[in-house]
Amino acid sequence: MQKDRLFLPTFLVFLFTLGLVAQPTTEDDLLAALGDEEPTILVDASFKTNRVINLHSLENTAPGVMDFKISHRFGFVDQGVYDLFGLDNASMRLGFEFGLTDRLAAGFGRASYQKTYDGFIKYKLFRQKTGEKAFPLTVAYISTVAIKTIKPPTDKPKPYFSSNMNYTHQLLIGRKFSDKFSFEVAPILVHRNIVPTAAIDNDIILIALAGRMKLTKWVSVNAEYIPIVAGNIDPQYKNSLSLGFDIETGGHVFQLHFTNSTSMSDHSIFTETVGDWAKGGIHFGFNVSRVFTLWDKRS
Repeated sequence: MQKDRLFLPTFLVFLFTLGLVAQPTTEDDLLAALGDEEPTILVDASFKTNRVINLHSLENTAPGVMDFKISHRFGFVDQGVYDLFGLDNASMRLGFEFGLTDRLAAGFGRASYQKTYDGFIKYKLFRQKTGEKAFPLTVAYISTVAIKTIKPPTDKPKPYFSSNMNYTHQLLIGRKFSDKFSFEVAPILVHRNIVPTAAIDNDIILIALAGRMKLTKWVSVNAEYIPIVAGNIDPQYKNSLSLGFDIETGGHVFQLHFTNSTSMSDHSIFTETVGDWAKGGIHFGFNVSRVFTLWDKRS
């Protein structure tokens, strides 16, 4: 049985967030209520790039900059010597992310997993500040839409275009506690237009936890865990758990990681992770980020 319901919960979240974004003085008003005026120091570099591993980080691509990101996952390490512990198999995603303003970013990409196309917008509602006019947190909102284009089995009817659509809404809340340590929490809402049975929910709620510990000037260790807290999914799927290292080399950032998530698209990471760490269901993978300046943000 399939069910294709109106996406009212996510739509309401989206409208609420648009209301916040439409009020550019919200942050200033809050600071004014505390007796503060315009801040002087903004906290940046809480994470090396705009991704922790799978999860979006507190960072945005800089205004006028394009971030070209190549994400690659080998097969599960439990495939053994015959498949060279997963190195014979791979999935990947190519992504382009753009800094539009100092608060607004957008991007799109294509992943080989289920031949998925995705796009997102990201807006920083509040930014962490230090000094006399301090603000303790960075808060960012992300909305993602994705469509799976993999062909159905020949004995199945062709689905409607909307049936392959999936949506996520994320609210990143985090803080750079010191030069070495940053942490974020992200309530997440996922909506899938079509689910396979009535026992599985269209809407899933998760709470992501992610952190970064800086080891040297160029190397840091990252970790993230994304458990489902409400909604029913297929019992074969697990919570996403990932551990990795960021290595900065000039204009590149290499992210080497181990994760039980095969997909690199948000909705699939959150609701379609099949790997089990305890049984060797782990992928080795990497993200490579290269930035290009498209226009001078001062012009």
